[in-house]
Amino acid sequence: MTREDGRSNDELRPVEIIRGFLKHPAGSVLIKTGDTQVICTATVEEGVPGWLNGEGQGWITAEYGMLPAATSERNSRYRISGRTYEIQRLIGRSLRAAVDLSMMDGYTIRIDCDVIQADGGTRTASITGGYVALYDALSHLVQDEKLYKMPVKGIVAAVSVGIVEGSVLLDLCYEEDSVADVDMNIVMLDGSFVEVQGTGEGGIFTREQLSEMLSLAERGIRELMMIQRDVLGLENDHVDTGE
Repeated sequence: MTREDGRSNDELRPVEIIRGFLKHPAGSVLIKTGDTQVICTATVEEGVPGWLNGEGQGWITAEYGMLPAATSERNSRYRISGRTYEIQRLIGRSLRAAVDLSMMDGYTIRIDCDVIQADGGTRTASITGGYVALYDALSHLVQDEKLYKMPVKGIVAAVSVGIVEGSVLLDLCYEEDSVADVDMNIVMLDGSFVEVQGTGEGGIFTREQLSEMLSLAERGIRELMMIQRDVLGLENDHVDTGE
């Protein structure tokens, strides 16, 4: 099919990650994926949730929200829906998968993802940008000698895939997502899957189509990891590109 923005079916939207976007947080980025823009911040707090006291590990949690005018129709500033809670949990799980929590005992890092403009893929952009903000916050803890070394296991990134008019597409914009027969969000840590969320919104899909979507997502995520690695100044051996 011909996509509205002229991309090929296996092409990501243009991606830009701006580090140090805000002055105060230990880590902050503005991530742009096409017309979707998300500010991701990472704030370090001493202490852990009560249920983790004495367990010898730290914690990473996430909050997600949209500015009222981030979409074509204004949303209530204070409304927190079930969808929002689901996205927050997804972001938190994904980022925790990238860190050895036992190495950050006594600290909590809060990731805040604020969507300032939405055009599809806000949760996946939040994960990809949130990882960079998290990495910077952890780097600050190491520099301040509060952690003895970086506790990261690898790089986490995420992307959407779907089936629209019978075609498998990578990185759906809102117009594509709103009419997709199948919509999936894929999260990977280096070469392994962290989350695979998929639903037949308007149809069903075969095992072959599932395999095609996973392969396409993996290719897209490898590209995103290369961008993250470049932004963070990491060498090639810091991430498994699957090649």
